[in-house]
Amino acid sequence: MQTILLIDGENIKGKIRSVFKDASKAKPVWHEYDFRGLLDKVLEGIKIDRKVFYFARIKEHEQSKEKSKQLIEDQRQFKTHLEKQGFEVILSGRVRGQLEDGQGGKKMLVFKEKGVDVKIAVDMVSLSCDKKVKEIILGSSDSDLQPAIKEVRDRQVSCVYLGFEAQPNKGMTFTTNRTILIRNSELFEFEKIQPTLISTDPPRH
Repeated sequence: MQTILLIDGENIKGKIRSVFKDASKAKPVWHEYDFRGLLDKVLEGIKIDRKVFYFARIKEHEQSKEKSKQLIEDQRQFKTHLEKQGFEVILSGRVRGQLEDGQGGKKMLVFKEKGVDVKIAVDMVSLSCDKKVKEIILGSSDSDLQPAIKEVRDRQVSCVYLGFEAQPNKGMTFTTNRTILIRNSELFEFEKIQPTLISTDPPRH
């Protein structure tokens, strides 16, 4: 049976963005961020058989075609980047544009994800029921996943909460078997993929 890592992509991006903002740093360029390096360090010593990122599928929005086209292109670049780093990427649910009240009573178009947490919960429970996993490492601080965590544990599957030292979700810590927190310093360390060092040693004959 496998140990799998399931990550809510927008949830983890939001947490990283918040840590960078609090440190007065510009948000990372996502298709340059070294997620593999970060997670290899944080989860060192744990043999992981599958690593999966979940995102909602972005659709073009009639009232903001240019913005939605840019979001679609950003997601395409990020998906390709993650796949090159060895992650599976699952697109489920959708990102919907909706008008909300902004400053001065003006309506603003805001894009929000729908359905990603449901897909993660279904996969957690189905993998556990099919006895395909022995441990799930859950990279999400979404409290809506707590019922799925309980179902997983009821089926004798271990569940690890992968959170952040900045505002960890206490409910998730209480519900899971174990908690691993990512330090702020680790987030900064992997802001960009390190270039491969070119050896300066003379060639051997």
